[in-house]
Amino acid sequence: MISGSYLAAAEAATALLAHQAVADAWDKPSALAGYAVSGLAGHLAGQVNVVAKVLDGPEPDTEPMALLDYLLQATWIDADQDGEVHRGIRGSGAEYAAPGPQVLAARTAEVLERLRRDLPRQLPSRVVQFPWGPPALRLDDLLTNRLMELVVHLDDLAVSVGVPTPEVPAPATDAVISLLATLAARRHGSVPVLRALTRAERAPATIAAF
Repeated sequence: MISGSYLAAAEAATALLAHQAVADAWDKPSALAGYAVSGLAGHLAGQVNVVAKVLDGPEPDTEPMALLDYLLQATWIDADQDGEVHRGIRGSGAEYAAPGPQVLAARTAEVLERLRRDLPRQLPSRVVQFPWGPPALRLDDLLTNRLMELVVHLDDLAVSVGVPTPEVPAPATDAVISLLATLAARRHGSVPVLRALTRAERAPATIAAF
């Protein structure tokens, strides 16, 4: 189940947030453009907190959107890094981080404990939506989306503070790689993605999913 993979990645993120290297680099620039280490840590923590908020929310009265369709219409993917969308995302991360590294790590650990208890009780097909509103998604799709965020930003934060990127179970990385590869193929075409994976001599300069 994707909830198990999500929880494993959330555990890795929570452990990294508590690492002394994160606190030591708190006010330094991160490896992710526009983010201090503190803001990136807050953004990572947000991927745990948001799922708890989703579980507390009401069930939407609209049909759920497929995850790939949701990502293909997401405004943040092609938005200007200095535009309103990304300023809002960075602001949310900074808000989570405002109490400092120790408090952020402790609060995230508390939320994770709650998710360990509550997520296994949920139906994967439950229809949910993010706290900021539509569209609706199935819970498994929303968890896959947040799993992608966790795995990607685990690497960003680890690189930023000079520690090895935490390992997560293969089912978690398999799910993320599958999602990113499919998204990349929809955005660039299947042939460029196939060439990037099998033919270095004909590979395009990039097949970045976003």
